[in-house]
Amino acid sequence: MGDYVHLNGNSLGPPHTGLLRELERVVDRQWAPRQVQAWFAEGWLDLPRTVGDAIGELLGAGPGQVVVAGETTSTTLFNAVVAACRLRGDRPLLLIEADAFPTDLYIAQSVARLLGRRVLVESSAGFDSALETHGSRIAAAIVAPVDFRTGELREIGPTTDRCHAAGVVSVWDLSHAAGVLRIDLDDNRVDLAVGCGYKYLGGGPGAPAYLYVAERLQATVDLPLSGWHGHAKPFDMSPDFVPAAGVDRARTGTPPLLSLVALHHALGPLTRAGIETLSRRNRSLSDFFLACVEEHSPHLIGRLASPGDVDRRGGHVAFDVPDAAKVEHELAERGVLIDSRPPDLIRIAFAPLYVSHVQVWHAAREFAHVLERSR
Repeated sequence: MGDYVHLNGNSLGPPHTGLLRELERVVDRQWAPRQVQAWFAEGWLDLPRTVGDAIGELLGAGPGQVVVAGETTSTTLFNAVVAACRLRGDRPLLLIEADAFPTDLYIAQSVARLLGRRVLVESSAGFDSALETHGSRIAAAIVAPVDFRTGELREIGPTTDRCHAAGVVSVWDLSHAAGVLRIDLDDNRVDLAVGCGYKYLGGGPGAPAYLYVAERLQATVDLPLSGWHGHAKPFDMSPDFVPAAGVDRARTGTPPLLSLVALHHALGPLTRAGIETLSRRNRSLSDFFLACVEEHSPHLIGRLASPGDVDRRGGHVAFDVPDAAKVEHELAERGVLIDSRPPDLIRIAFAPLYVSHVQVWHAAREFAHVLERSR
């Protein structure tokens, strides 16, 4: 990790200690001597479920409901949204927020074209009223608990309840929430959820995505990507697809073994800490950062684009600043890694495992210094 302060874990954090040793162990002691037999002898075939259950611990999901299918977040979201529409085949609309992550919007539009549906794009403020007004015509609602730009929270439980009251299937994108927030998928009766493995979960660049399918839906959900690893008897090589029991039916092709190993390695310290501890520390770090910024330069708090109340924001804070990309570059030169989003947004994230309060104090001082120079 060098001498940098990593405050960009909501995009991609540093590799966890010991990752190279773990990868070398798998390559040298499993892959090299056993080759194809390692799929069976070393438990490789079970990793999508093993890793899925570990992620499920952080998401408040019981065993057997989360699987790492071996796909990208985009592909996994496509799979979930099509499946949600198939559960409500007579409904013509897909609901999504206007400020959703761009991929979510693109996928919604693509699914709508494919299935002859129409996308209803609403503001965050108008989302709930759209459910009330058009609910009987909405097949699925695609929604995220954290605004990826500002960090503003949307409560999962009440939103899911509104979906269910209208008979709408809820599809949650957890990419910016998993690993720092309590999500409680089971308790909130979420239907389907997806997320990436490379943000706060620390799985590394392009780490595979995961899919949550509530147990109550697993027998009826019809996923469009029917790969051979999702077959009830994959090694029978049957010409007809018979879905596996449970969440395994969401598996597609051969799992990306080394990426799964890296993600599994990163999840270990997260699950040992537990989501309560991780969430509490994240909140402490973010509040401390804002307090330090206000102490150094009180007027900068006026540029805060996130809610000031920690109960209303996720794992990062955002500031509206001119020349955000330039500020990101200058902070990197000073050893503080954050990220910018066009046109003028700075995002600062607080991954609870490897960010300390001392680092946050240092980063706040540098942040204030750089912005004061740019005035």
